[in-house]
Amino acid sequence: MRAFIFQALAAISLLSTTSARLPIDRRQTSVDSYITTQSPISKAGILANIGDSGSKDGGAKSGVVIASPSTSDPDYLYTWTRDSALVYKLLIDQYTQGRDTSLGAGIDAWVASQGRIQQVTNPSGSVSTGGLGEAKYHIDETAFTGGWGRPQRDGPALRATSIITYANYLLANNQNSKVTGTLWPILKLDLDYVAANWNQTGFDLWEEVNGSSYFTTAVQHRALREGATLATALGDSTRATTYTTQAANVLCFLQSYWSPSQAYAYANINVNNGRSQLDANTILTSIHTFDPNAGCDATTFQPCSDRALAGHYAVVNSFRGSLYPINSAIAAGHGVAVGRYKEDSYYGGHPWYLCTFAAAEQLYAALYQWNKLGSIPVTSVSLPFFKQFLSSAVAGSYASGSTQYQTITTAVKAYADEFIAVNALYTPSNGGLAEQYDRTTGTPKSARDLTWSYAAAITAFERRAGIVPAPWGASGLVAPSTCQTGGGGGGGTTVAVTFSVTATTVWGESIYLTGSLSQLSNWDPNNALALSADSYPQWKSIFAILYHLQRDADNHLT
Repeated sequence: MRAFIFQALAAISLLSTTSARLPIDRRQTSVDSYITTQSPISKAGILANIGDSGSKDGGAKSGVVIASPSTSDPDYLYTWTRDSALVYKLLIDQYTQGRDTSLGAGIDAWVASQGRIQQVTNPSGSVSTGGLGEAKYHIDETAFTGGWGRPQRDGPALRATSIITYANYLLANNQNSKVTGTLWPILKLDLDYVAANWNQTGFDLWEEVNGSSYFTTAVQHRALREGATLATALGDSTRATTYTTQAANVLCFLQSYWSPSQAYAYANINVNNGRSQLDANTILTSIHTFDPNAGCDATTFQPCSDRALAGHYAVVNSFRGSLYPINSAIAAGHGVAVGRYKEDSYYGGHPWYLCTFAAAEQLYAALYQWNKLGSIPVTSVSLPFFKQFLSSAVAGSYASGSTQYQTITTAVKAYADEFIAVNALYTPSNGGLAEQYDRTTGTPKSARDLTWSYAAAITAFERRAGIVPAPWGASGLVAPSTCQTGGGGGGGTTVAVTFSVTATTVWGESIYLTGSLSQLSNWDPNNALALSADSYPQWKSIFAILYHLQRDADNHLT
C-alpha cells in the first residue's frame, strides 16, 4: 500500500487547497526531489535570518538569530534563546563535521552575541539572579520587558549543548585558549544556572504551560552530562562533580514523566491545564537528546527506545481523524500532518512544519540505531508501534538477517518519508516554510520564514541520509532510584505520585486536586491542579512531590 501514498496525498492536497490557490508543484510528489530542492532553500532561509548580514534579518545585530521576519500577525521579529540555540546546533554540527566549513565566522559571532545577551538584565533578573531564564530579547540585544511566560529554563541548557559541541571541536584542534578564554566563561554561567534551577518550575517550550516540562528536563540532563565532561577536560573538578551529581538527579526526575498506564511520557507535570499531555514536545525531546552511541536506551528516551516509539505512536495518532481535515482521508499507519498537541488553539490550532518534520526525524534516527545494533528490540511497550508495520510482531528481538527486520525497516522508512511528503504537499513552490499550515486548506499560516522550521527540515533530511550528531554520553546511564532535589531547592527527595479518583461527571465539569503542599497549591482552589480525564471515569495525573525524611528522638523516620 505504501507505494501509493504520494498519489493519495497529492489527491488530498488538490482537493483541499484549490480554493486557497496554494502553489503546489510536481516536485512535491517525490520525497527525494523535494529534499534536493528544499535543502538549499532551507539553508538559505536560516542564513537570511541571522544578523547582521542576513537578507531578512530586520536589522539584527551581528550573530543574532531572528525567529522570523514577520512583524505583525504575529510579530516574531525577536530572538529566542531556545530557537537560536537549536538553529546553531545544526550549523555547528555542519561546521565541526566538515559539511560546511564556511560557517566558522558566523558561529563565533553567535557565541559573542550570546555572551552579551547573558549580561542583559531583564524581567527575569540579572545574570546572577535568574535572568538567564529569560526567553526572548529584542534583535538589538536589549531586554524585552512586555508580558511573557517567564522563566523558560530550557534555553540555557540548549545554548550550552550547542557551544559545548563547538568547544569539543576546538579542543580536538588544539584551540584550547579559545575555549578557556571565550567559551567556558559563557558555558559556566549557563551550566551553573541549570545545576541550580533544574528542579524549579517554569514555562514549557511552547511558552504556555507553567510547570515541569519533559523537554526542559531532558535537555537540562544532557547539558549537565556534557558540561561535566568538558569541565573535567578543562581541569575544573569542582564543577565537574557538581554537574555530574545534578545530572544524576535530573535523570532520576526525568523518569517521573513516563506514564505506564498511558504508555507515553507526559509532556508536562506539576501543572493544572487539564490537557492529555500528548504533545509533540516529547518527539522533539527524542530527537534533540539523540545519542548515536546509546542504542535504544529507554532511560534517556532514545529515538528507538520502547518508550519513545510508544510516545511517537500515541502523539501521531492523536492527530488522526477529523481533528485536521487534511488528515481525514489518510489511513491509519500512514504519515499525517502533526501539530503541537490536539487541544491547541493558537492561531486556530494547526499542523506545524517543524513538528511534522520531527515525527519523521525520530524514525530516521531509530532506523540508524537499528542498523548499528544489527537488530530491532521490541517490548510490550513498543509492540503497538511495530504492529502498524508487521501484524505478527511479538515482543523480542528481530536480527538484521531476518525477514521481519527487513519488513519493519522498509515499512518504517516509508512511514517516515510520508511525514516529509505531507509537509512537501503544503510547502509553497518558493520553498518558504512558515510556522504552521491550515488544518483544512494547507495554506501556510502564522509567522513566515520561521528559522526553526528551516532547521527542522534540514535535520530531518540529514538523519534520513544517515548523518548524525556526535554522541554526548547517554550510553549506559542508570537513573538513581530516588531523586535528590539538589540545586537551589534545598534537601529532600522528589518522587512521582499518581493521584487518581473515579468520578462520574457531566459535560463541562472537571476534577481538580489541591492539598497542604506547595506542589499541590496549598489548599488554594483557584490554583488547583486539574486531573486528566483520558481514562474516564477515572481521573488522574502524575505530580512530582518533594518530601523530607527526619529521624525523631525515638529513632523513627518521619
